[in-house]
Amino acid sequence: MEPDRASPKPEPPPPSLPAAARLPLNRCNLPAVILGSLTYQRHPVALELDGIGDLHADFLRALDALDAPEERARLFTDHMRAHFLLDTPEAAGLTPGRARRSRAKATYLRLVRGWSFDSDGREGAVLKRWVESRFGLLARHHGGPLHGRASEAYERYVAEGTRGLYATNALESQLDLLYTYAQYELARQHPGLTHLRLYRGINRIDAHEVLEQRDQRRYRVLFNNLNSFTGTRERADEFGDDILEADIPLPKIFFHSRLLPGMLRGEDEYVVIGGVYEVRITAF
Repeated sequence: MEPDRASPKPEPPPPSLPAAARLPLNRCNLPAVILGSLTYQRHPVALELDGIGDLHADFLRALDALDAPEERARLFTDHMRAHFLLDTPEAAGLTPGRARRSRAKATYLRLVRGWSFDSDGREGAVLKRWVESRFGLLARHHGGPLHGRASEAYERYVAEGTRGLYATNALESQLDLLYTYAQYELARQHPGLTHLRLYRGINRIDAHEVLEQRDQRRYRVLFNNLNSFTGTRERADEFGDDILEADIPLPKIFFHSRLLPGMLRGEDEYVVIGGVYEVRITAF
């Protein structure tokens, strides 16, 4: 009779998105507790913002007829100018005046370029607030850790994001369409692909919120609700001694440097929606 053999110890369930990092409601087809989870990283599905597909259905159909990415990019920028009256802010309700003219320049392009210069600036606050509203993922860092929605640091961050949206021309709706177009292009240029392997240069893994260490090189971390990565490993090496690499679901990519000509100064930069991720740390 064979001796009893201990059954293998079952693997514990993957960490979910902590309750303190999410909102109960959002404006897309999956709740934050799912789209921010490790399970979603492993098994992603498309994320759709409420109403955007219907509102811009004619524009999306027009994209289908264009084969060249450059033509689609031109159509996108033309559609943004026409739909949001970006060239005629007075027609959108902005009254003349020096202050009003400066707010009229607060477009989706200024936001993403501002992010590239300083993700902890006013533009970064607006973008992180947009992620909170649309995906229900709370910001974890903005110029320093954000210790809960009742903290002074979080209140300052909210105030900065609110000032960034004041007297602008449907700025959050512009971001909705930017995300939708980025998702269209990713699907069009990478048919059948579910993930991209992206990289960040780091000096210490404990600078991130580590939920679990799997082994010497593998960790499960909670990222900020919006983060910069690069598609080029050599580029990531410029920002730290080690390389953090992660398989990012395509629906978590908000925008990237190749989406529109001259959109971002960073080479091969990807701006990624956060949540729980499994990552690997490797030396360059």
